[in-house]
This record gives sequence, structure tokens and C-alpha cells, in this order.
Amino acid sequence: MFYDEAKIYVKGGDGGNGCIAFRREKYVPFGGPWGGDGGHGGSVILQADEGLYTLVDFRYQQHYKASRGMHGQGKNKHGKSGEDLIIRLPVGTVVKDALNGEILADLTAHGQEVVVAKGGKGGRGNAHFVTSTQQAPYMAEKGELGEERQLILQLKLLADAGLVGFPNAGKSTLISRVSAARPQIAAYPFTTLNPHLGVVRVESGYSFVMADIPGLIAGAHQGIGLGHRFLRHIERTRLIIYVLDVSGTEGRDPGEDLRILKEELTLYDPALTSRPQVIAANKIDLPDAAKNLTRLKEALGSQYEIFPVSALTGEGLKALTYRVAELIRSQKSEVRSQN
Repeated sequence: MFYDEAKIYVKGGDGGNGCIAFRREKYVPFGGPWGGDGGHGGSVILQADEGLYTLVDFRYQQHYKASRGMHGQGKNKHGKSGEDLIIRLPVGTVVKDALNGEILADLTAHGQEVVVAKGGKGGRGNAHFVTSTQQAPYMAEKGELGEERQLILQLKLLADAGLVGFPNAGKSTLISRVSAARPQIAAYPFTTLNPHLGVVRVESGYSFVMADIPGLIAGAHQGIGLGHRFLRHIERTRLIIYVLDVSGTEGRDPGEDLRILKEELTLYDPALTSRPQVIAANKIDLPDAAKNLTRLKEALGSQYEIFPVSALTGEGLKALTYRVAELIRSQKSEVRSQN
């Protein structure tokens, strides 16, 4: 099961207490203080792991505590520090403070780490409190408490290309034809309730990651139809593929569908519509599709590259994937040259 949001509680380990102790040895009648320091508490660290793809583990465990520091002992023995607790998250996870919504980290690279709850410092033993007037201090510090907070984890898929379209437009069938992704497919809206990732390989040996974003509807930018949950997965895509149903079998107008989809993306994040965009005119194998495709081309002119495809039969998918691969490769080259 795919889970892309979770709420967890984290707490750093408490620091150990300092020790109050005095030397009591034969032939040392006036032994001084020698209480050891307490150990530091362990910290809670979040680490990005490219081998993880979902937040499902946090459905079953929501509380995470690092180990505390040991107390100091006599003979100036310092307590052992607590071990850090490392929590692994999928690459692409955004970490927010649950109380104020502050973004604490955006884990976009494998191995990236962030400390979200520091362990408390260990208290000092009485050996630290000797003064010229107080040679036998009967005092020591308590260890500090570890930080604690509640976090919201939100996973935003890292994909090169994102399939955007209305429910039942054929996105899931399309990704299943061009990659090894196997989403649930059926002839009714909202079959896909979770995003899917697939690796698309072209014959030249180049590959890119495609994301099947669950179907959007009008009002998605306001959260209608789980819109916010779906839309956030488009934020990181380099290229957008509008999947339009040009068959007309469900009374849909592909031109109007495109207008609504663009409007929803713009209202959610205006930057999305500035990215490269192409159109996959799907279900071209059905009777009225050619006529509707002609009207769509006339309405749009040269604004978009339009690829007539049939996700069901595979027609036109090779041309679409090759062009998408070319655009993504070109965009990555531009980014490298700017850096």
C-alpha cells in the first residue's frame, strides 16, 4: 500500500545526571570530589534512503525516542552517551513541524540527513564545582531533557515526467504499457487512488522516471477529490504530459479538459505551467477520436506538441516516449550548464 503522508512524535534522549561522589580511600584522609559527568542523550536523525518509496512504516509506529545518556559515577567515571536514532525516509520527503507548519527539511538526495530532535546534554559531576572556598561541593547538575516535537512527513514523488489527466483518461494503462509499473486498471473513474512510478527505457539506452498521478477534477487546487494530495506529486516533475481522452465516448471535450487541467495546475502552483508540456491524445483507436483530434489541433495550433496514442494498443507510444526522453535530457543538460 502506498502512503504519502504521516504524523510522528520524536524525542531526543535525556542527558544523564552528574554524580556526587568523594574519594574515600585508605591513606587519603581528605579526598576531594570525583563525581563523573552524565552522558549526552542521543539525537533523532532523519535520513533519506533511495531504496524506500512509501511512508507505510509510519502507519504502524508513530513514536520514536533516542536512548538517554547514562548517569555519571564515582571515581570520575563519565556516563556513556546515548546512541542516535536514525529514521530512514524515502527520497523526496518534506518534513514539517506539526505545530506551526515550518518546513524543517526537504530530503531530495540519497543519504541526506537532518537532526530533528537533539539529545540533552549530560549534567556535570561535583568535581566541576570545586572553588577556593568550597573544596567539597555537594552539588551536581541534572542532565538536560532531550528535544521533542511532532512532525508531519509528506512524500512528493521525484519523477522526470508526470501524467496529468481526468479520471479514466487512460493514464494507468499508458504507464503500464511503457514501463514495468502495474497499477490497478478498470473502466470506471478513480480506479487509481495512489501515485505510481515507472522507469521508461528507450532503445538508445536512456531511461527516465514517469509518475502516474491519480485523476484530477475541477476544484482540485482547493482540495476537492483529494486534490492537494495528488497535486503535490507534480511539484517535482521536470515535464508534464497531459493525457486527454479524445474518443468522446464519455461525452468529454478534450479542449475543455485541457483548459481545466491547466487552470488547476496554475491555481495550485503557477510555476508548474512554465515547465515543458506535451499532450498525449489518448484512445485514438476509437471511432470518433480522429475527428476530435482534428478539432483539438485546430484549437491549439502550435501551442503544444500533440501525440496521438492508444494506451490500449500501444499505437504512438514510441514516438511519445522518445520525444519526452529528448526533452528531459535537454532540460537536465541546461541545469548542469547553469550550475
